[in-house]
Amino acid sequence: MGTNQDYKNASLNVHRGNWAPALVATIVFLGVIFLISGLNNMAELMGYPLLSVALTPLSIFVTLPLLVGISNAFRFQYESGDNALCANMFRVGMGTNYLHNVWAMFLMQLKIILWALLFIIPGIVKAYAYVMTPYIIAEHPEMKAIDAIHLSQDMMRGHKFDYFYLQLSFIGWIILSLLTLCIGLLWVYPYMATAQVAFYEDVKAEYQGKKQN
Repeated sequence: MGTNQDYKNASLNVHRGNWAPALVATIVFLGVIFLISGLNNMAELMGYPLLSVALTPLSIFVTLPLLVGISNAFRFQYESGDNALCANMFRVGMGTNYLHNVWAMFLMQLKIILWALLFIIPGIVKAYAYVMTPYIIAEHPEMKAIDAIHLSQDMMRGHKFDYFYLQLSFIGWIILSLLTLCIGLLWVYPYMATAQVAFYEDVKAEYQGKKQN
């Protein structure tokens, strides 16, 4: 396994001199999230709780598969230099395996919520255990959703704190982004997302090596 700085350097090397595709994809992805969130909040503020409830499925059927899409769009860019981030985000997230993506991500979120109902700490632990699910279901579309979640859990065994520590190392950048009215997130999000891809590749390689032995 590499260090946090290794993953950050790998991310910067991918984007150095060519941030435009990452910025556009991030704007589209975050724009969709903020739009859905804004519609829900507006419905509540205007006193239409039923409309707010009716809009909830948008988060499930749009946001969750797009999360799979953008995660793997950054993976493609990291692995092969494919800069068609927006196209890949929609192709992977909303394409042939759309319903499988929705179900896998919904099941993952449901399991995290159920664990969190027991106590907040188990929910957090499971969130870190299942974090690689978006990559796994894209790389193995033939795999059942529950099996992909369990595979993520196996891969992250012994690495959950490593991933937490990686996320924590970006806290300074996140705070600076908030001070720029979140405009800085347009750079910080792809920076973090690609570092996570580098982390995933390391975790996957280590897991496959253990399986072979």
